[in-house]
Amino acid sequence: MNRIRVLIAGAAGRDFHNFNLVYRGRSEYEVVAFTATQIPNIDGRVYPPQLAGSLYPEGIPICPESELGELIRRHEVDEVVFAYSDVTHEHVMHVASKTLAAGASYRLLSPHETALTSTKPVVAVCAVRTGSGKSQTTRHIAALLREAGKKVAVLRHPMPYGDLTQQAVQRFADYRDLDAADCTIEEREEYEPHLAEGNLVFAGIDYGAILDQAEQEADVILWDGGNNDTPFIKPNLHVVVVDPHRAGHELRYHPGETNLRMAHVCVVNKIDTAPAEGVDAVLESIREANPAAKIVRAASPFLVEENGETIAGKRVLAIEDGPTLTHGEMTYGAAVLAAKAHGAASLVDPRPFAVGSIAKTLEEWPHIGELLPAMGYGRDQLEDLRETIARSDADLVLIGTPIDLRRIIELDKPALRVTYRLQELGEPTLNDLLTEHGLIDAQALV
Repeated sequence: MNRIRVLIAGAAGRDFHNFNLVYRGRSEYEVVAFTATQIPNIDGRVYPPQLAGSLYPEGIPICPESELGELIRRHEVDEVVFAYSDVTHEHVMHVASKTLAAGASYRLLSPHETALTSTKPVVAVCAVRTGSGKSQTTRHIAALLREAGKKVAVLRHPMPYGDLTQQAVQRFADYRDLDAADCTIEEREEYEPHLAEGNLVFAGIDYGAILDQAEQEADVILWDGGNNDTPFIKPNLHVVVVDPHRAGHELRYHPGETNLRMAHVCVVNKIDTAPAEGVDAVLESIREANPAAKIVRAASPFLVEENGETIAGKRVLAIEDGPTLTHGEMTYGAAVLAAKAHGAASLVDPRPFAVGSIAKTLEEWPHIGELLPAMGYGRDQLEDLRETIARSDADLVLIGTPIDLRRIIELDKPALRVTYRLQELGEPTLNDLLTEHGLIDAQALV
């Protein structure tokens, strides 16, 4: 039998999940390669045979997406499956055009085909863009569930940047687990805030096995999405966060628009800082694309250590979440807002001081400007980040990332941490909607 030859275009996350659910163990398909983009140091590796299954005794190579056309021709690929997130619809079709021109068909897998079914109730928190406020929304919902007496297991979107054979199923109960797993900054940014609030976190590569283990420890599964990807677990309640600072993006980015159209609830976040026309625009998008969705309005006020009293008059180096600044295309975050609100003299431009991979990141994403993205996908990049901070002539460092960088980088300058929290405005509330969907017992709230 001639096997259908497949290439999966991904970024070390959704691509592996799609392979595990749709292609692994199916003899009618042969996945000849993954391609990789967005994440450094992923290409050039192999999806290991222990995870790929018996049909792939040597594993599956992971190649740069820049080699897409050559790979299609060399391996006589029949179809390319697009499997990564937070890109424009135009980008998706550029990859399609390259695929078609090289002689292969092009495919997008449905969220219904790639979503596992749980034996426990599931709440999924997703977004239309990375940096919309998904993390604080997830933590807020986790707190509501815990207050109602529910044991919560947070299943985090995959970030398998280390030894893939060791990351099939990961369970994080405290900070020691993060150290043992040698987590990157991006992983810590997503896991640490949950651990700080007492949430049990699962992640990894094989989400069938991950879900099985989480179900043994939890009453409710809380899916914490990555970028603007769709859920890996079929939700009883699908919450999607919309960002009025980037009005219109909810209809222009993949698969964020899919999330918008699937949502049971849309959280319009950052109302406290967004322009009124941006809020109106995203509300109109929701009404147009998904009129049945309930709308929750929310703010994302920031909190500064020491009430920000030492910021006034200082030259500030603002460090923000890396992915939100890079492919998320944001040009500010909590640190910048805090610097302006508390009278900083100026922002320090990190570009003259940047070294190694940090300098390369700032060159690749010139829109970032006078901000320092907290990139740390490996020990070398973490050292580049530390040296960039040390070389800067800032009076004060403001850490606007979801984690306290001082836990993993020794800073030689005074530093303050800035954090976000979700503040609901008006009704309905997320508590109301959790109750309405049977995820919280109304009598437990009395």
